[in-house]
Amino acid sequence: MSLENVRKEIDAIDAELIPLLKKRMLCSLKVAKIKKEQNLPILNEKREQEIIENVTEKGGEFGSYIASIYREIMGVSKEAQQAELVPLGALAGQIVMAKDGIKENIAVACQGIEGAFGSIAAKNLHTTGKIKYYTTFEDVFKAVAKDEVVYGVLPVENSNAGSVSEVYDLILKYRYYIISAADLAVGQNLLGLKGATANDIKTVYSHPQALSQSEDFLKGAGIKGEHYSNTAMAAKYVSELGDKSVGAIASTLAAELYGLDVLVPNIQTIKNNSTRFITISKQLIIPEDANKISVVFSVPHSVGALNRVLNRFCINGLNLTKIESRAAKNGEFDYLFYLDFAGNLNDRKTIALISSLEKELPDFTFLGNYKETIIK
Repeated sequence: MSLENVRKEIDAIDAELIPLLKKRMLCSLKVAKIKKEQNLPILNEKREQEIIENVTEKGGEFGSYIASIYREIMGVSKEAQQAELVPLGALAGQIVMAKDGIKENIAVACQGIEGAFGSIAAKNLHTTGKIKYYTTFEDVFKAVAKDEVVYGVLPVENSNAGSVSEVYDLILKYRYYIISAADLAVGQNLLGLKGATANDIKTVYSHPQALSQSEDFLKGAGIKGEHYSNTAMAAKYVSELGDKSVGAIASTLAAELYGLDVLVPNIQTIKNNSTRFITISKQLIIPEDANKISVVFSVPHSVGALNRVLNRFCINGLNLTKIESRAAKNGEFDYLFYLDFAGNLNDRKTIALISSLEKELPDFTFLGNYKETIIK
């Protein structure tokens, strides 16, 4: 038998399958309607497990493969039921009632001091805001908690060094809303005292992310990197230390502010290096032109649980842009998942997905629908 003949046989089988699958989907909607009338839950794990066990047995040598196909069929069926028939619930109401304007002329917190990249991001994201500086990332969250500021600006990810793990842990701890985000082009520079040269520098101080972003340069120059809490604070420390053998990695603005020379510009390994910053708020704000959604959730300890959740985004045509797993810190080996995806909650199918996930998953938090921009 030729390949062409086998493909014709497959096409003939598919021609029979498609009408049957459509018929099955219509039946699943009928089931959902009956459940709604009788106030029964959409999810029936016992029934699903019975179906999986049945098709696995009947599938013989292909049982596990056919069971996988049926899991997808049931997942798609539930998604259609949720989108068409399930009430959206309280979360959807909060989303619909959310404010659409970020406040002006208010206090905004960031970590570090003037000249830090967080400071630059905060001034671009909140052009009329009064920037207040705090020592640690958690201090920024605490400032928002105590109403010392209205918003906080924090780095979450770098295109070279990856996620800022401490900030993700704090996002999971506090669960504040994300109301805006921006990618800031980050040029890391070797700074030193006036009159110093690059050859004089034996040790540099900077934030671990900046050191990581400049790792290739430091290795090539034989310079030792030392951790400091913030790039601009490192520059200020070097200016006060007065030692020509000690430098900092920071912005050109920090060099200007703290009387240092730029000894070598743009020492970052990746020249188009950028850092993503977010604004956190206790109040939910959703701009009309929002283009990014963030959520946090956990999944049950069952085979394929995470895959089934992620597949629901695919079913709804939603592009995942970030997934970060963090320990739940509950004494067990449980994990929380932070997820970013492109979307706007003006779309009812997207709200339906968010609402259903909140009801189904053991620990789910909607973190925001916001606009992400680029700071040049």
